[in-house]
Amino acid sequence: MKTFSNHWIFCALISTSLPLTAQQSTPTTLPTMIITAETNKKEPLTVPSLETRREQINATTPGGASVIDSEDYKRGRASTLKDALDFAPGVFVQPRFGAEESRLSIRGSGIQRTFHGRGIKLMQDGAPLNLADGGFDMQAIEPLSAHYIEVYRGANGLQYGSTTLGGAVNFVSRTGYDAAPLQTRVEVGSFDTIRSQISSGAVVGKTDYYFSASSSFSDGFRDYSQQSSQRIFANIGYRISDDIETRFYVTYVNSDSELPGAVTRDQFQNNPHQANAGSLALKQKRDFRLFRIANKTTFSDGDAQSLTVSTFWSWKDLDHPIFQVIDQLSNDLGFDVRYDNTASLLGHENHFTAGVGYVYGTAQDNRFRNIAGQRGPRTADFEQTSANLDLYVQDTFHLTDTLSFVIGAQGSYATRDLAEETLFGADNSSRQEYWGFSPKLGMIWEPRKDTQLYFNVSRSFEPPSFGELTAAGAAPGLVDLSAQRGTTLEFGSRGKMNRVSWDLSWYYSWLDNELLSLGIPGISPTQTVNAGRTIHHGIEAMLDVDLLRDLLPNDRLFLRQTYLYSDFHFDGDSDFSNNELPGMPRHYYRAELLYEHPCGFYAGPNVEWTPEAYFVDLANTQRAGSYALLGFKVGFRREKGPSFFIEAKNLTDEDYVATTGVLKTAAANSAVFFPGDGRAVYAGMEWKW
Repeated sequence: MKTFSNHWIFCALISTSLPLTAQQSTPTTLPTMIITAETNKKEPLTVPSLETRREQINATTPGGASVIDSEDYKRGRASTLKDALDFAPGVFVQPRFGAEESRLSIRGSGIQRTFHGRGIKLMQDGAPLNLADGGFDMQAIEPLSAHYIEVYRGANGLQYGSTTLGGAVNFVSRTGYDAAPLQTRVEVGSFDTIRSQISSGAVVGKTDYYFSASSSFSDGFRDYSQQSSQRIFANIGYRISDDIETRFYVTYVNSDSELPGAVTRDQFQNNPHQANAGSLALKQKRDFRLFRIANKTTFSDGDAQSLTVSTFWSWKDLDHPIFQVIDQLSNDLGFDVRYDNTASLLGHENHFTAGVGYVYGTAQDNRFRNIAGQRGPRTADFEQTSANLDLYVQDTFHLTDTLSFVIGAQGSYATRDLAEETLFGADNSSRQEYWGFSPKLGMIWEPRKDTQLYFNVSRSFEPPSFGELTAAGAAPGLVDLSAQRGTTLEFGSRGKMNRVSWDLSWYYSWLDNELLSLGIPGISPTQTVNAGRTIHHGIEAMLDVDLLRDLLPNDRLFLRQTYLYSDFHFDGDSDFSNNELPGMPRHYYRAELLYEHPCGFYAGPNVEWTPEAYFVDLANTQRAGSYALLGFKVGFRREKGPSFFIEAKNLTDEDYVATTGVLKTAAANSAVFFPGDGRAVYAGMEWKW
């Protein structure tokens, strides 16, 4: 008699009559429903399916780009950007204190930022989440409401109007076409963590909708690191005709975060739980409410042409006690008009894209003395106004069935205006203007099916945000800063062959006027200025392998890995010579080994490894240590019915520095280290009807 493993018995007991695992690569089958109009299709015009986007990206992108299926990260804790993007090749994301606020960087973008974000165009359904000056909040994202995430590294985000060094990250929401009629999820775990979500989606005639409401709370690993948030993400689409569809989006976020701050090396080694004494005394926090509405309307000729018009408006109310209390009310609005044409050109396949995007934003920025977290006397009253106009065009011409050429360019114009009348009557108003032209040339060669080799050379352009332009000291008006510009060369390959799939990119960027905290004498030692020439050079790698198959029918032992090599340094600087740029490890490795059974069961260990210490200051005097973290995950996931997971993180309870601040010169007693979470266990239950 054949003997069955415990895994097989377990699956047989809890399986229902609905087969298919969430991790299989076969397309999702939508639930049966009665269609009352011929205009309904399996895929909305405004939101392409995951499979369609992967095909489009592979066909038109001669560089690093990937699509992350949300089903992959929902098999474990799905609370932070790190949870969602941990296995996205080329993305470095580390929470500051176990929360959403993270260092998010691609190719060294915004390398000095450990708060908010810069250097990446962060989007929700194709519309920017960045404020008009370029900064963004990680807390504005809900990973549980996404269907998939598009990641475009560097100038490969040109099709979304992004020419920043880092590129673009687009969170694409579920719609009524791919969402469950009703779904609930609850996660609980260490540090009093509790997180819940309820969502619903359906198609009714020509209309479809999706609604998600979530809430989360955590006391945090460190003292004074409590986090809470409530989020609503919803969209409703209407098929006006076979070739016209409009979709409205509504977002609401309420986020409260205590800020424990950075600690010194001695403090970290003695007690990694502790908060910075200054952060405690000033009761530093970052609390905000965000309301956002957007619309996307797609017009198609039913064949080769489409026109997509996107508009958005967002309102944010920020209460931010730090070394001062920042009370900021911002309004941002914008539009993007994009034309796509896939008609043949000279008898060859061709994909042409052209678009124009405009974003305008104002912020009423009031600042007060921080007296134990409360507003003291007013110290400043700013009105900040930003505008960005981008015109972009890209064409992919298939010379043969296996060889394609890509050419594109973007023209950009940006303004930053500061209106300030001081308490003493002086007018410190000032204005900065920036122009940029960013061409791109690339090639894609497919020597065999499912294998691509690619090359591109591109320019990048990034004007500073108000975080860099506003002087931290007593200097009036805006700091005189140039836009950061760069030239990037990239080679790589992606594909799959039998049991192996891969994504490998090598890039080399020459940057001019990189925005770094070099300080201004007499104003602030941490003020951002334009550095001389710097080099950003690296490797972005992903390798997935089926090590074993069919131990039992249709099961597998699956290894997924990402590796990031980051060599960032000055290029013959008069003060810093060829010093390394701080804040990111040179080597970063992430791997997970999972046994997967087709009934939905999975289990296995994972590792996060930074094998070398890395610098925390531009002078290269202090380092954050190397570390290795071991985790384990077990669960059961199906398309319908119950799913669950149990995930353990940092099983060895290692004390480690998750990320660091960035200083010009760090002394032995500099508070620059952000301790990572200790041993933690999380469990979750999800039910789909």
